[in-house]
Amino acid sequence: MRLVFAGTPEPALPSLQRLIDSPRHDVVAVLTRPDAAAGRRGKPAPSPVAKLALEHDIPVLRPAKPNSDEFVAELSELAPDCCAVVAYGALLSERLLAVPVHGWVNLHFSLLPAWRGAAPVQASLAAGDEVTGATTFLIEPALDSGPVYGVVTERVRDTDTAGDLLGRLADSGAALLESTMDGIAEGALTAVPQPADGVSLAPKITVESARIRWDLPAHVIDRQVRSVTPNPGAWTMIGDLRVKVGPVAVDLSRDLLAPGEIRVERNAVLVGTGSQPVRLGQIQPPGKKLMNAADWARGARLEESVRAS
Repeated sequence: MRLVFAGTPEPALPSLQRLIDSPRHDVVAVLTRPDAAAGRRGKPAPSPVAKLALEHDIPVLRPAKPNSDEFVAELSELAPDCCAVVAYGALLSERLLAVPVHGWVNLHFSLLPAWRGAAPVQASLAAGDEVTGATTFLIEPALDSGPVYGVVTERVRDTDTAGDLLGRLADSGAALLESTMDGIAEGALTAVPQPADGVSLAPKITVESARIRWDLPAHVIDRQVRSVTPNPGAWTMIGDLRVKVGPVAVDLSRDLLAPGEIRVERNAVLVGTGSQPVRLGQIQPPGKKLMNAADWARGARLEESVRAS
């Protein structure tokens, strides 16, 4: 099939590479978000998907308004049989969705109808799901509600961060997307409507939602921190200093501490929660790199009255 691939961030790369390498499909163009500021100087830089496409001499489309008349006409001229989508990052109009013969097929990193929205992996981790996965479905105007072509499942590990889990799903999901494209080309796949029950939402993670609430139980804090690692990163105030916090470990061997109470030991920094204390792993003070929490605390010489909040 003639394919246009729509995607922007790094997790879309395995899918794009598989479709480029597939002898059964021809990626005639890549659709991605416009170049964005990157690095310390904030110079515009192409998205990871754009970079990979350019390495393979594939035309890159970067419309600021993908639903405009001009872009609908441009896509129509390409005459794609299907558009494959992985984390493109923009809503698509009905006119645009109608251009390819077989529509737009999205790879979504959850087992739909669970966790529709922008942050399914983060939501799954924060909720404590034991199993998650990826789904290919036909895009409709409503959010992640279209009929399903296929799924793969993935067990969630106790120490998974969002980065860990998304990396595995990006790889297994790429194989699923390729097999879905194969099945559509053969006429062997029929999309099945999603069930009405089991719908849950995964809105975009905000910086404020990544702030640690120390009054919550330790196991909830553990999941929350891992769900926003590496991006945008969990954070807390320690006194009047805002610091990023890496994954924590629930410590069942220590005495209880009040929520936000900090205890600095020789080789550990403990913080009280709504249940057991947690042991901090790494901390990133403003303008510095991640460092061992105990090393940071010794250098910071925290006063006993200082709390995390």
